[in-house]
Amino acid sequence: MSFVETIGRRLRGRLSTSALAAAVCVIAAADSAAAAEKITYLLPAPPSLPAFAPWVLAKHLGYYSDAGYDVEFVVARGGVDVAKQIGVGNAPIGGAIGDTPIIVRGNGVPVKAVGLMGGGALTVVVGRNDRGIEKLEDLRGKKISVLAFQDTTYYALLGALAAKGISKNDVDAQAVGPAAVASLVVAGTVDACACTPDWEINVKDGVNDTVSLPTTDYFQSMSQAILASDKMIAERPDMVRAIVKATLKGMQFVMNDPSKAANAYV
Repeated sequence: MSFVETIGRRLRGRLSTSALAAAVCVIAAADSAAAAEKITYLLPAPPSLPAFAPWVLAKHLGYYSDAGYDVEFVVARGGVDVAKQIGVGNAPIGGAIGDTPIIVRGNGVPVKAVGLMGGGALTVVVGRNDRGIEKLEDLRGKKISVLAFQDTTYYALLGALAAKGISKNDVDAQAVGPAAVASLVVAGTVDACACTPDWEINVKDGVNDTVSLPTTDYFQSMSQAILASDKMIAERPDMVRAIVKATLKGMQFVMNDPSKAANAYV
């Protein structure tokens, strides 16, 4: 069972966690963060998604505060939007996909990836078999939900489609926001989605017969990444390094003991 599936089961069984325990955690976090420097970390989607477990755990387990930082997560409109906000100085650091700097630097956005959270592509296309989708070529003429046109998963979709000679005008891509990417596929409003493994599991839970088409099979996309601006890298290298190390520590926690990490995440 994957970490994402384990998270789902833990969440369904433990949503009644006591308010007293939550209050204790809040008080402890406030005490540890009292002397820490407050910084904003931009996320491309809500931190409730299991894909962001390394970041959530790094905060929850005190890895960021141990490094001297009180991290506040703020949600942007996808990875490309994260990069643009970081590039103009609205936040010191944020998350996207490793492809994102490649996409935006050509348009004058001065950001770089300072940490890569794994190997291979994050984006997967999930389609309904009852809509005649068995392979990537079957997406021609189909409705496909994406998080946002400012999100790197959309660009990964375009890259994968282009590998099969399909342009963005050959499909009906719809930017629907985080709440609807998977649910519209389940409802049958769209035929497929380009998404992260979190939403892939949601679609599979709601639709009996689906096909998963990892974009890594068609396009050299990358995994999640930590982004910082050229200016921040030059002026605050210690901060950038500390956030990267703390986040990687959170990821290592997940890798070392997925079940324990799932409980801590929940």
